[in-house]
Amino acid sequence: MNQKYKLAFVCGKLGDVDGVSLEVDKWIEVLGSLGHEVYAIAGSFASDLPMVPEQKRLEVPELCFDSDFQKNIELLMFPHIIPGNRSNLSEHNRKELLEDLDLKGAEAADTIHRFLLDNKIDCLIAQNTNAMPMTLIGGSAVYKLASEYKMSVIFHHHDFWWERSRFSGNHMEDLLKEIMPPDDPSLEHVVISSYAAHNLRTIKRVNPHIVPNCEDFDHPPVKDEYNSTFRMDLGFKEDDILFLQPTRIVPRKRIEDSILLVSQFQMKYPELKERIRFVISLYQGDELDDSYVTGIQSLAESVGVHLDLIADRVASIRGVDAQGRKLYTNRDVLVNSDIVTYLPIWEGFGNALLETVAARVPLIVATYLVYKTDIMNRGLECVEIRDDYDEKGNLIIPENCLGQIYQFIQDPGVRAIRTENSFNAMKKAFGMPVLEKKLESILGAYGDEILASRRRLSKSNTTFAV
Repeated sequence: MNQKYKLAFVCGKLGDVDGVSLEVDKWIEVLGSLGHEVYAIAGSFASDLPMVPEQKRLEVPELCFDSDFQKNIELLMFPHIIPGNRSNLSEHNRKELLEDLDLKGAEAADTIHRFLLDNKIDCLIAQNTNAMPMTLIGGSAVYKLASEYKMSVIFHHHDFWWERSRFSGNHMEDLLKEIMPPDDPSLEHVVISSYAAHNLRTIKRVNPHIVPNCEDFDHPPVKDEYNSTFRMDLGFKEDDILFLQPTRIVPRKRIEDSILLVSQFQMKYPELKERIRFVISLYQGDELDDSYVTGIQSLAESVGVHLDLIADRVASIRGVDAQGRKLYTNRDVLVNSDIVTYLPIWEGFGNALLETVAARVPLIVATYLVYKTDIMNRGLECVEIRDDYDEKGNLIIPENCLGQIYQFIQDPGVRAIRTENSFNAMKKAFGMPVLEKKLESILGAYGDEILASRRRLSKSNTTFAV
């Protein structure tokens, strides 16, 4: 592909440790290596984007996930956003809110459009803005840029609003159906799994490209001078057994199942109990309610699992915090861990899974839907727990899985062989060359529309003197 473009990513936030931010980083790296010029637009930048200099970034605070407007409209429009919350929304107030959203979306679109004109951007790459209603102003703005300004847009959908129970029974169904995502044939759509592709084809009659989460297996996480101090810094002993949950704390991750698994493992192997620590590396998720976090803490205490929440020491890039303490990346945490628990009931794909494999750390995984459809038969060697749940809703942990975990932890030879086999299998299926090939194909297929958008943008930026 010889044609080179100016491409601008747009998202509620970038430079963070969430899955969307991590995938954007990889797309930026690949697109830059292919010779494209990359820009970034976000409500906030949690950290620096090394491959996108500051002059190529635009911060639009109205797009933030936690803006006052976003928090207010979520509470009123989504009555199940917080358990027990029931918004009292009159029809008059509902219409006023939607009108306000439309106005703010138009203002944000105007701001972004000026940035696109000034920098002669060819195409927007919208990251989940029109799949999840967590930046409603962002979703409205991108929709207006596509439908009113006729900007070429590639929508990269990581998950969809109809997949989350907290967005069900909402008071803005018609708008969500219209813009999340739009189905105009001049737009391009990308999803991250075959299941999501089937879902989008069925619900929206849109035929998307499938680009799975990918990982840089050529530059995997390793122990080095920087992260060698992790255990000492965080108060762990060298012989502690670290069970790591390398994710955010959100209900769909089913962290309670990981805690119960660790508890059962301790009961089966009591001689190891005093050495075991269950570590969660990332922060509370984007939900407004924090009851899940306190519930996890209470559960761990009740079943005798030593829980460590270390999100305040983990960032997307290495550095120091306000107290001058070292900040580690999730990859640094991974290479210092003994085994990873990853038991979600639902996952768009599985960034943490790929990072774990790249770090050559043993993995315990539940067979969530996308794992079964897109990952399961690719050669991964791990402790696999079937997604069966008891009458209380807890994952059923077979006895033989505990034995497999023990072998991974206690037998370095087994650990080395099986993690290396997993590394090679996942590298072939989900390495960066796979991402490069797919992005080249998408830009090639969408090239005519991108060039047409370039011409339209050029004309709209022309002024005439009379």
